[in-house]
Amino acid sequence: MKRSTYIWSLLVGCVAFATSCDLTEDVQVKADKSMIFGSKSGLELYSNSFYKALPTLKNGFMQDKMCDVGAVSNTDTFIKQGAYNTETATSWSWGALKNVNYFIDGCNDPKYCTVEAETRDNYLGIARWFRAWFYYDKLTTYGEVPWFPNDIQSYQNDVMYKDRDSRDVIIRNLIADLDFAYEHIQATSSTGSATLTRWAAAALKSRVCLFEAAYRRYHNLTGLEITPEELYREAAKAAKLVIDNSGCSLNTAAGKKGAYRDLFYSETPLTQEVILAVCANEKSGIFGEQNWWFNARSYGLCWSLVRSFVHTYLKQDGTPFTAAADYAVKSFAEEMEGRDLRLEQTVRGRNFLWDGKTAVADIKNLSLTGYQVIKYTLDESKYDGGAKNINSIPLIRYAEVLLNYAEAQAELGVLTDSEWALTVGALRKRAGITGGTETLPTTVDSYLQSTFYPDVTSPVLLEIRRERAIELVAEGMRFDDLRRWKCGSLMETLPWSGIHIPGLEQPVDVNGDGVNDYYFTEGEVASAPAAYKNIAVRVNQDGVGLYAEANPVSGYDLVYKTGAGDRYWYPDGRQYLYPIPAKVIRDYRNAGYTISQNPEWDNE
Repeated sequence: MKRSTYIWSLLVGCVAFATSCDLTEDVQVKADKSMIFGSKSGLELYSNSFYKALPTLKNGFMQDKMCDVGAVSNTDTFIKQGAYNTETATSWSWGALKNVNYFIDGCNDPKYCTVEAETRDNYLGIARWFRAWFYYDKLTTYGEVPWFPNDIQSYQNDVMYKDRDSRDVIIRNLIADLDFAYEHIQATSSTGSATLTRWAAAALKSRVCLFEAAYRRYHNLTGLEITPEELYREAAKAAKLVIDNSGCSLNTAAGKKGAYRDLFYSETPLTQEVILAVCANEKSGIFGEQNWWFNARSYGLCWSLVRSFVHTYLKQDGTPFTAAADYAVKSFAEEMEGRDLRLEQTVRGRNFLWDGKTAVADIKNLSLTGYQVIKYTLDESKYDGGAKNINSIPLIRYAEVLLNYAEAQAELGVLTDSEWALTVGALRKRAGITGGTETLPTTVDSYLQSTFYPDVTSPVLLEIRRERAIELVAEGMRFDDLRRWKCGSLMETLPWSGIHIPGLEQPVDVNGDGVNDYYFTEGEVASAPAAYKNIAVRVNQDGVGLYAEANPVSGYDLVYKTGAGDRYWYPDGRQYLYPIPAKVIRDYRNAGYTISQNPEWDNE
């Protein structure tokens, strides 16, 4: 059943998502509190409203639209020089928290909540999970924010206009909420992974604690009580609960599109690995927009992988692709040969079929680099051009939990060979990789280090970061990972490089099937030879767009260029946090209160 069609509106109305005032807007109740809190059905109906806070079939696939490894046709204003400031910032919203805290307070009020404790605590656990979800977003966005444990009434100005609490306060409360959720949510499985289980609580805790541990370590935060080591231990402990007790496992069946891609291709989530999902349902008319966004320039951003990232996919023998002396001049077909199976389950590869026919990346209209993403899309044109997708979208996967555990243990310096095999090794085996899956790596990959993480000297941490980027690509993790590792400058410096081609003014067979796919020209397409006019693509025009740059060895490398300042990371590091909107600061001031601003944003 579609979440938005739950008849919870019989009991409550939606709360507006506005600015600070939404903390005190009344939750409109069409029945007295006893109808909500006096029965299991009332608690269930109200708690269903919380799911509206999750990513949806309309946006759950575009969470990584702003990151370093994906080229886009129009960059976000947040990374455009001078385009984002405290006046344009509008994301300060608390309506979802108002909804959750109203419910939590009601459950804790014996005057109205008369259900048995076990039932009450189950729904309290669900509510506190959603409060943690809400505050985790606030933590990653702003760092310090006010912590509001209760529903706020309109006369409580001292509460409503409180200044921001420290990261210690936020993370302690996040952990407390998720521990409570784990201990009291009764469900250990759900149909289609569409609703919360206790494993979703442990999995989210591993994500939350890992983020905060790394942020504190790599940003060298001082003056805080909780150490990165404590948080890494909490992350590892939470992940281990899932690993040891949930019964979850990696999907390894070859299936329809491959063990990896099937996770994103299936209408019914593969529940052995997918812990939480947003579900499509063709029979009920519940559709997604994945094909529309990825396959329509008018709607999507032409999100395409960049070559420097594609080069990090290992060969199937477990060795780096970039170890070959001629890696930089290999053709697209040669790049795909003998690689990690996830590569051709993430982008259009050598044998990709579109409407049953072999097809390469649509460089003329969609793919900015020649690495066209297929991870979330269905392979038929009938799903394009609107909300038509029937595949569900995973939000939390067991694979992430394995990676969270591996990284936490490695950061603590205690990751063992057996734990490597259980986590990174298992993910690589599923991807067809045979080498290096049983023991910890001992050699630094110089390409990975110099291109992405020059300050990381541990081969174990480097390989975990490689694995995390590949396994979770386009799943909404990358920007947060860059921020917590203090690698935000990659947003500006990583080239948006594309496929290598042998030359210009000549036909190119991209996938090696004997059929010419493109004719790259510096002249007008209309002036291309008649035999190639329909496959001609113009490069090297002045301004934004596709260029072909001469490779020092031979041939050309495609690269997508943006306008000046369209990819900009401020040297002062302000973009690791979003600013508190100027309107919020004025609202506080007008009410006689103050709220602090994030570093380097005060003069914006």
